[in-house]
Amino acid sequence: GLSELRARRDELSGRIRAEEAERGRLQARIATLSRRLSDTSESLAGLRSTRAHIDRTIAEMDTASGQILDNSQTLLDVLKKEMGDLGKVIDP
Repeated sequence: GLSELRARRDELSGRIRAEEAERGRLQARIATLSRRLSDTSESLAGLRSTRAHIDRTIAEMDTASGQILDNSQTLLDVLKKEMGDLGKVIDP
């Protein structure tokens, strides 16, 4: 009976060492994945910030382009009217 208990104890000790080794590997893997997750999250935040900046720049450029077109059309309308008025003065 005592030798069977010692054999069982040795078996359990081996299983405990194996489980502890597996736990150590898993903890190392979790640490590695945690670092990767942190790095990826930081990179993602930077990319989103850059994209938001570009979105704002595009919106500002769209607004400016619209204003330029409106101002150009107004200027063209004024010039056409003045050319018409000039034509009336020259050729009454």
